[in-house]
Formats: sequence, structure tokens, C-alpha cells
Amino acid sequence: MYTNILIEQKGHIQIITINRLAQLNALNKETIEELNKALTIANQDKWTGVIILTGSGEKSFVAGADIKEFADFNVNQGADLAKNGQKILFNLLENLSTPVIAAINGFALGGGLELAMASHIRIASSNAKMGLPEVSLGVIPGYGGTQRLTQLVGRGKANEMVFTAGMITAEDALKWGLVNYVVEPQELLVKAEEIANKILNNSPSAVASAIRSVNANFKDGVNGYDVEIEEFGKCFGTHDFIEGTTAFLEKRKPNFRN
Repeated sequence: MYTNILIEQKGHIQIITINRLAQLNALNKETIEELNKALTIANQDKWTGVIILTGSGEKSFVAGADIKEFADFNVNQGADLAKNGQKILFNLLENLSTPVIAAINGFALGGGLELAMASHIRIASSNAKMGLPEVSLGVIPGYGGTQRLTQLVGRGKANEMVFTAGMITAEDALKWGLVNYVVEPQELLVKAEEIANKILNNSPSAVASAIRSVNANFKDGVNGYDVEIEEFGKCFGTHDFIEGTTAFLEKRKPNFRN
């Protein structure tokens, strides 16, 4: 079904692995399209409650975009590349109603770091290196990197990372708030699944509402408080609200995935 990604279902957790080992899992057009398809299907699958996104091997999560695909582009083609990529993958990923955990196993550079930043939660292996090296190629991050990095680490640190094109360690990424946790490589998927299972204990419809509410804070012209109020109200019309409140009053654990 897919050429460049692998799918593994572990209960309510789906693990999507970018599998271009010889290219350090670099993103080419085909891989972006396959990720679009896989993420869309997983998001529509009521059995899947959490998605874990990672890369094959131990060296690289995603080592950037496949430069040879756009090295001869003109101005209009470059703009279309960024616009289409953001639409079909990076913005799609950020706005999924199913939470996505990026398990960063090694290099996350350029489009790879942008992919991780579009995910909802990030965990890095201790050997991970992260950066946006685009200015060293005469271009800038085009898949939301200048925007999401600034949201996560602040303008000063984002400017430093983008302007210097340098890489930072996993520990620095943790210190700056770019990742949630740093673990040893052999513990990376274990930690991702641990967080996923904690999420799975909770209402999927409420988690989806929470994603929409948090994302609203970063959208121009949108009042995040108003979105929060609207999403809060919607929760009262769900089966999950009935189950959650009934379970609380009956002093039992709720069963949201019956």
C-alpha cells in the first residue's frame, strides 16, 4: 500500500514509521503524499486513539526534504512547494483530531523538525540533533518552521536557530521547550507508548476538542477563549460526557472506548 512508510497497529495506538533508511528518511513528494493518506485514514479510524510518528533506524527521524526534487525550481514553483506541503501534511497534522506524538530518533532537520513541531507532543532520543539549516542553502524554512519554532521556543531562540543554521542537542531542545522529554534510544517508543496509553484513558471527543481549542490560540483573527467556550459547550452533548460523569458519580473508571 505504501512505498516509503510502515504502519503498525498496537491496540488503539498506530505507529507510522517513515522508511527511507538510505536517504536518512528525507521527505520527498511521494512520502509527503503517503503521510497525508496514512494520517487521514488513521484520523478517521475510530479504533485509533493516538498516532506515534517516527523514522526507521537509529540515526534519523527525518533528515530534511529531498533537495534534488526542487533544486531547479523558480519563484512560483518554490511558493507552490511550500503552500502545497503545508496544506497536505504539516497543517493537516497539526489539526488532526487524533493526537500525534513525534518520537524523534536521531536527526530532525529542516522538514523533519517541521514535521515534529507540527505534531502535538515531541519526545527525543538522547542522540537526537535538531535544526533548521535552510539558510545555508539560500532558502528559509518553508513548511511552517519559522512560525512553529517561534511559538515553541520564543523569538530570540528561534532567530538564533534559523539564522545560524546550527543543530542543537536533545538536552538543549528539552531546556528550550522544543521537546517534552529526552530518553535513551531504546526507551523512545516505550515512552511514546506510555504517554499514548495515558491519553487513551481519557475521552477521545474531549481530547479532540482540546486540540482545537489549543490550536485556536495560534490562529490569526481567532479568539481562542471563544473557541474554548464553544468546544466546552459541545462536550455536554457527547456520549463521553455522559459516561465520564456517570462513572465519576458511580465511583468507577469510565469506559470511553466500549
